[in-house]
Amino acid sequence: MNKPLSPADPATLAYTDAEITGLLRELHQRGQGLGLLWGSARTNGTVNGHILVNFGNAPVSTLLNLLDLVRRTEGSTEA
Repeated sequence: MNKPLSPADPATLAYTDAEITGLLRELHQRGQGLGLLWGSARTNGTVNGHILVNFGNAPVSTLLNLLDLVRRTEGSTEA
């Protein structure tokens, strides 16, 4: 991802509940080594067609942006 997604980005509408759950699992696993810990992030309903993620009722864009940052951080430490 070149720039962060906004909460209203239409690309976030394409994700299913199952896909978001998988991305949350990935963020849990990858984020642990970077100190990103929380008890139970999960999907939490839909607003205007956008699935919310329950760590403060964040939009999917927050999850995708965090995961992108974690992936880039991991890539920069592998060199």
